[in-house]
Amino acid sequence: MVDAVQSAHDTTVPVKRSKLSKALSNKSLWRGIVALIGFVVLWEIGSRFKMWFGVEAPWIGKVPPPTEVVKAWSKIILYPGYWESWYLSTFRVFAGFIVAMIIGIPFGLMLAVNKYFRDIFFPPFEILRPIPPLAWVPASIIFWPTTEMSIAFVTFLGAFFTIVINVLGGARTIDTQYLRAAQSMGATQWDLFWRIILPGTLPSIFTGAAVGMGITWEVVLAAEMISGGGQQGGGGLGFFIWSSYMGGTVAQVIVGMISIGIAGYLSSSFIRYIGIMSMPWRRLF
Repeated sequence: MVDAVQSAHDTTVPVKRSKLSKALSNKSLWRGIVALIGFVVLWEIGSRFKMWFGVEAPWIGKVPPPTEVVKAWSKIILYPGYWESWYLSTFRVFAGFIVAMIIGIPFGLMLAVNKYFRDIFFPPFEILRPIPPLAWVPASIIFWPTTEMSIAFVTFLGAFFTIVINVLGGARTIDTQYLRAAQSMGATQWDLFWRIILPGTLPSIFTGAAVGMGITWEVVLAAEMISGGGQQGGGGLGFFIWSSYMGGTVAQVIVGMISIGIAGYLSSSFIRYIGIMSMPWRRLF
């Protein structure tokens, strides 16, 4: 009896850890932080190598050091035009990306499940796919009535082909034995699509979405540089970089580049988060 009471007192109730404590105990997070700090330190040393040692470090020696970039960033961050550039580029990216998802996912699934549809539409798709999205910029400026529509069209192309290829590849790799087993148990074509084809293609859909998001950011920035940003007051991060380069302020160019990296990282992380929420079985790996 005494042993039973003592064992009852000895049992500890597991305490739930908060999300913050879990994040702080994540070794991957700290590895990333250490890597970023190391990169910044090497960048600072390389940029100031000539001033400290009299010899210019190759390539990095002409880049402004991080301290100067931070000073320029602290001034720019107070200007509404900088945040307007963030907003415009993000809006253009997501506008083209969402349209690419809406059209690209059904199109890729139709190519995968319907042979006649694939025979008709895949050859012209495959001919257009190797054309770089930036090659469409002059034509889109001519064909579309406004600069905003031309930029949105180019961003759409940046994600569309990648999404379609990933959806097509993911759907075509589903084992046909699953489909036959479901048909033998009386599953309809609609059941096959919703219960086998679509869940089996979800990993490829979100992989293509993450890759397409990165390409979309690359394309929108180049389109803003070429087209002039589409507005006078703030033409997006691409136009911000180009105008900073034309003005000779290299530190602001670096600020724009880092802003692009942050925006792209946040966008891709958002896509991956939606993928994790949509595929709970993937959380086990």
